[in-house]
Amino acid sequence: MTVWVPTDDGHADLSSHDSFVQGAPHNTFARLRRDDPLAWCDYPAGTGFWSVTRHADILALNRDVATLSSAHGIRMEDQTEEEVLARRTFQETDPPEHTRTRLLVAKAFSKPMVALFEAQIRALCDEILDQALAEPEFDAVPAIARELPMRMLGRIIGTPDADLPWLVEKGDALIANTDADFTTHVLDQADTDAYRLMPFRSPAGAELFDYAQRLMADKRAAGDDRGVLHLITQPDADGHVISDTEFRNFFCLLVAAGNDTTRYSIAAALQALAHQPGLLEQLRQGDAALWERAPDEFIRWASPAMYFRRTAMRDFELHGKTVRRGDKVLLWFVSGNRDERAFERPFQVDLHRAENRHLAFGQGGPHVCLGMWLARLEVRVLLQAFVQRVRRIEQTAPHAWLRSNFVGGIKRLPVRVQLT
Repeated sequence: MTVWVPTDDGHADLSSHDSFVQGAPHNTFARLRRDDPLAWCDYPAGTGFWSVTRHADILALNRDVATLSSAHGIRMEDQTEEEVLARRTFQETDPPEHTRTRLLVAKAFSKPMVALFEAQIRALCDEILDQALAEPEFDAVPAIARELPMRMLGRIIGTPDADLPWLVEKGDALIANTDADFTTHVLDQADTDAYRLMPFRSPAGAELFDYAQRLMADKRAAGDDRGVLHLITQPDADGHVISDTEFRNFFCLLVAAGNDTTRYSIAAALQALAHQPGLLEQLRQGDAALWERAPDEFIRWASPAMYFRRTAMRDFELHGKTVRRGDKVLLWFVSGNRDERAFERPFQVDLHRAENRHLAFGQGGPHVCLGMWLARLEVRVLLQAFVQRVRRIEQTAPHAWLRSNFVGGIKRLPVRVQLT
């Protein structure tokens, strides 16, 4: 049984956010993988781009930082040099600069450090499920999927719980800046030129920066040097200290990426449980080995970060075509994670998948997701608590997808549950 079947006609415009409002256009990606794995795509809002859609090609190119650079932007939108410098985080840098910055915070997100959060996460999951499951019908995204990463975000950045809903709302306005449900400044439908130097070209960036400055001032006054925000403000190996602009952008990235991608992974997992009923029992009876595999399979299925853009630093050949220096190249992780060459039955959630070399964390290159161990842990612990309480989950009305070709996810998921 498949969990979800794509409905696009196989010729979707990948540059249009509207092509993704019914979920990723997987029929189009399947055609491109088969017939045109390095496809030139026009972009009405700017210069066109190359789409790379096969798993093996994405993995190889993501490793080749000498050929493909992140320093000119990671989204398909064109940016001036001024905009790139004003809005960049360490995601928009290449080694060795990327490596120096990453090392400042990498330990805080390492597997051993993240494992220390398990007891806190388990307690949070119990609180969240106590409240959500008090009613038999509810929207699983705000009630469950949004709650856990939001509360963990507060633990990571050291902010009061009372501030978290506001922070997540602003994070949504940033990373979901193409969906009117989350922002009043929809990127392709409103004049956002006044915010072109703000993260994600959004006014929410300025509000988050002001908040971060107040938060850090309060921490310094209290002598609080704990947490990732303190780490990122320390000198790197060369004695460089990040600027106010770099700190602002890092904070905005932490709030947005640290919440949304895990939320959409959890939402996708709950939707899969509703449409592939055998998964619930498999999880309920699962041993340690199954629980080690399960989070990665659900995250592969979700593929919340659908692509990252790179810029060619030299001419190169692929599939009989020439990519020129300066061309934009999009690595479509969401397509690679459904590539039949890499995964058997890619449209089925298979908790027994022996080798799961999914690309959802940007594997293969220096930009592999810092939060991947935390995301895996949150998905695992939440689902372990959920399947012990719930005998059955069914979807009661159509779900709604985020309007975005950059971040993919279910924003509404009406469900009914029967408890054990």
